[in-house]
Amino acid sequence: MSSSRWSALFAAFAGIALTVSPASAQTNDLEASFDSALGTELRNPQTYEAVYANGFEQRIAELANGDNGRIGVAAMDLATGEQIMVLGDQLFPMASTSKIAVAAAYLEMVEQGKYSLTSEFPLLLPVRSAKFSSAAAPKRKGKYMPAIDLIEIMITRSSNPATDTLLAAVGGPAKVNDWMRRQGINDFSIDRDIATLVRDDGEYDPAAWIDPRDSATPKAMVRLLQGLYRGDFLSDQSRRVLLGAMSRTVTGKRRIVANMPSDTRVSHKTGSLNNTSSDIGIIEAPDGRAIAVAIYVTGQGTRRNREARIASIARALYDGFSAKARNQRVWTNAPRTGG
Repeated sequence: MSSSRWSALFAAFAGIALTVSPASAQTNDLEASFDSALGTELRNPQTYEAVYANGFEQRIAELANGDNGRIGVAAMDLATGEQIMVLGDQLFPMASTSKIAVAAAYLEMVEQGKYSLTSEFPLLLPVRSAKFSSAAAPKRKGKYMPAIDLIEIMITRSSNPATDTLLAAVGGPAKVNDWMRRQGINDFSIDRDIATLVRDDGEYDPAAWIDPRDSATPKAMVRLLQGLYRGDFLSDQSRRVLLGAMSRTVTGKRRIVANMPSDTRVSHKTGSLNNTSSDIGIIEAPDGRAIAVAIYVTGQGTRRNREARIASIARALYDGFSAKARNQRVWTNAPRTGG
């Protein structure tokens, strides 16, 4: 303690000792003297309101308010590496957004010479069965299709039979999980084929319950998008196949693409299950910048409301990163991938 504070305390004690007053008054005066000299008086508690670094972060947090259901957001400017997240480390149902990883695992096997893009496989069509009646939903074989066509309809139209076909071709969910782990992405897990996932959907409400099965964090999915776009995980040819298909996606017109400027390019994959809607993808601006975005929305009352929330968050992310880029003007363009 500094000499000045000791002097103040000593003076306070001296003043009390010379004062003739009742004992209770002396006690009150002594406590007040301690408070004054040592700073122990009662203070109002500190606020626990969220503090945001800037208006951009605050805007995304407001749009991702989870009062009506959990909302997870992760986004990254692929030129600067700057990220923004809301519940980015929390697990959400992937639904069909997992199909990007299934395609990537198959394309790696093409690169290894185990398959080709023209290898043909039968569509695996679901056979009607009661919920939870078996560990895996029964399926039957349909017509044979080349892998390149299976990837196309799996991504652009979210075909479940095509996905289960390629999932079986790569060796099942464990092989896709292994591919992700080898890329350094851990918060991701496929546990069932799509036929089983859809048949048994609704066991839990994702707005209030975190089911670790068939789930990933928004942050993990942004890392997947980043690695695919930059060429960290696949060859240039494989990247063109996968990102090209994502650029031709026809599902989710009311999601990421809904509010984007007409001169942007969006390569994305949607997902939908009970009380959850999602969309993940890469938004390419006309000046060459690219933003990886993963948005998972649960609850919100209706599917239309969930989709509107995705659209508004995606546009706010695009505008926020664009404003930062205009101020900095130092980005390095990543190569456009084409379709």
